[in-house]
Amino acid sequence: MMKQKPYRTAVCWLRRDLRDYDHAALARASRLAERVIPLFVFDQAILHALPDRSDKRVSFIWHSLAQLKTALQARGTDVWLRHGCATQVVPQFAGETAADLVVCARDYEPAAIRRDAAVAAALGPQGVAFEQVKDHAVFEPGEVLNRSGRPYTVFTPYSRAWSERLAQTALPAEEPDWGACESGRDEQIGSLAAIGFSEGALHGVVPGMAGAAEQLRRFGRSIDTYGVERDFPALDNASHLAVHLRFGTVSIRHVVNWVRQMGGEGATAWLRALIWRDFFFMLLQHFPHVEHKAFHPEYDAVKWDDRPAWFARWCQGETGYPLVDAGMRQLNQTGLLPNRVRMVAASFLTKDLGVDWRLGERYFAGKLLDYDLAANNGNWQWAASTGCDAQPWFRIFNPLTQSEKFDAQGVYIRHWLPELAAVPDKYIHAPWTMPALQQQLAACVIGRDYPQPVVDHALARERSLARFKAVKKDVHDA
Repeated sequence: MMKQKPYRTAVCWLRRDLRDYDHAALARASRLAERVIPLFVFDQAILHALPDRSDKRVSFIWHSLAQLKTALQARGTDVWLRHGCATQVVPQFAGETAADLVVCARDYEPAAIRRDAAVAAALGPQGVAFEQVKDHAVFEPGEVLNRSGRPYTVFTPYSRAWSERLAQTALPAEEPDWGACESGRDEQIGSLAAIGFSEGALHGVVPGMAGAAEQLRRFGRSIDTYGVERDFPALDNASHLAVHLRFGTVSIRHVVNWVRQMGGEGATAWLRALIWRDFFFMLLQHFPHVEHKAFHPEYDAVKWDDRPAWFARWCQGETGYPLVDAGMRQLNQTGLLPNRVRMVAASFLTKDLGVDWRLGERYFAGKLLDYDLAANNGNWQWAASTGCDAQPWFRIFNPLTQSEKFDAQGVYIRHWLPELAAVPDKYIHAPWTMPALQQQLAACVIGRDYPQPVVDHALARERSLARFKAVKKDVHDA
């Protein structure tokens, strides 16, 4: 005789888990409740804060939801769609459906934690339980701790402990009981215009589960060389799975099991990127102040320069340093940016221009298709030397040597900076060094067709060192 389930009706609130397989929240809800109703909320609290009405991420979500609706309908159920503030819509929907349980995947961002606490508080007086499950991370922030039971603040020992735990851990798929899911269909998804948006160009990124599956197949064909080629932007041998992991159109458990089966040096190198992902989740949860402040409080005393004109040139890709500018042009047009170029651009803003890392972090937040607060914040603080396990403040990326090393023939640069198309290889990394006649021949007159460098790197480096030395001196004197 089957044991009776403890709940009658569960609402499964989908957020960053837009797929119909290996779904922790749906699996948990269907184990606990006789009837499960999937729900997605176009959360106006989030959407109203987006300044771009053609935000690429909204388009990605919308198309992914359309795929998910079709997939769920083929299974005899659907995802119910609602518009409004989630803190109001979820409790209201639970009341409308006579639910006694709401289940969702746990989120580690401070705003999401506050939102979920508000939803739980509103559900309580209605007699509705609220439960969260692990789905976004391989290991949650409290699962990999040091011997004292405290969070790691250095990546290498965290990575070692994470890897040891993974070696002893099975990651089985979390498959729902589809028989428990509500039969019937909700209204059609409607248009982007209905939620106040227009189509944002995705530049070759295919949304939804289909896009994630195809990208995993593509990456599987080149993963063996990932460790060698990942830093060379013209080779474009990134996984391109970050946006799919961000919105859950692919399962992190599925991805980790896949990469373990692949094996080899390339797979090991890419698995390390997934460890960084969990590491940044852990930092944000345990040290939420990093959202707005330096991980190390003494670096909040760094006196950043107020240079709005320089910041604008960086944003527009007009600094005069080709690798930096190529990256910013790619980011602005596509929402994509290779990791090596992200690091160079971030280092240039903070170390060469002396601009506060928070301005750059917010700019990336508004542009990146795969934007994730934990990773974006962690990487910016790494580049700015203010964060946990950061790039030491006295090591400063040279944008010229980075360019020469990782885009030697200027293939990436020329693609995103067509005004430099005819510049010879000899000058492609420092076009301002071209003789006047060569500039004319290349149809690239510096100061007219392409800007003069906004700063001299050698002088900017000295200013950066002085900026951090002053803080270290003040800490020592105190």
